[in-house]
Amino acid sequence: MTEPNTILVETHGRVGLVRLNRPEAMNAINSQLIEELMSALEAFDSNSAIGAMVVTGNEKAFAAGADIKEMVDASAADMHARDHIAPFDRILKIRKPVIAAVSGWCLGGGSELALSCDMLIASETAKFGQPEINLGVIPGAGGTQRLTRAVGKTLAMEMVLNNRTLNAQEAVQFGIANHVVPAERYLEEALALAAELAARAPLALQAAKQMVNHAFESSLTDGLAEERRTFYDLFDTRDQKEGMRAFAEKRKAEWKGE
Repeated sequence: MTEPNTILVETHGRVGLVRLNRPEAMNAINSQLIEELMSALEAFDSNSAIGAMVVTGNEKAFAAGADIKEMVDASAADMHARDHIAPFDRILKIRKPVIAAVSGWCLGGGSELALSCDMLIASETAKFGQPEINLGVIPGAGGTQRLTRAVGKTLAMEMVLNNRTLNAQEAVQFGIANHVVPAERYLEEALALAAELAARAPLALQAAKQMVNHAFESSLTDGLAEERRTFYDLFDTRDQKEGMRAFAEKRKAEWKGE
């Protein structure tokens, strides 16, 4: 198997870390990078020793967009045939929590990738935007859809139609980021949050993520029914028995992921 060269992969206890590694291109997302990233996340997802994941870039840029060189001469037929955005969908199938740790520029495809993650820690220098309008196109990997659900219609309109950029504090204010921390601590904070998540009951954690995501895909009636079914199903897991017994016995639970 060929070693990836557009990402760097590390483990920190029960946390898997993937660093986007195209600094010469401000971590612009090309076909190779998105394929290697998704493969790394899928490998962590299937590894029982890993409970949560972090995706990051570097202090200057999480990812400053897609690699325009791959698309500049393409026709509509070419783009449909290549469907190079399809790999972005694979992150939706990751069962464990994925946290984006963002510093510097987070634009275009980089913003769409960050919005695909479950939580986001932003450095004070983070800048979020969808500047595709400047290229004569629109966001194509979820920018018009996830961004609108996060920030609301009018702000999404301004960002997508008129290239408004949000700073880190605005990202928290409008629901894109969970927390803003100093640049020297953003990755540390993301890893700490991921470690907290990874220490929780694995099956319940994955079910909770699935249900929160389900809320964006269903009606309230359907969502409530699915939540109730999932809640009941967890009573067939060993972790549920251990968690409730530990609570009753006033001790710390020991999770097995079973």
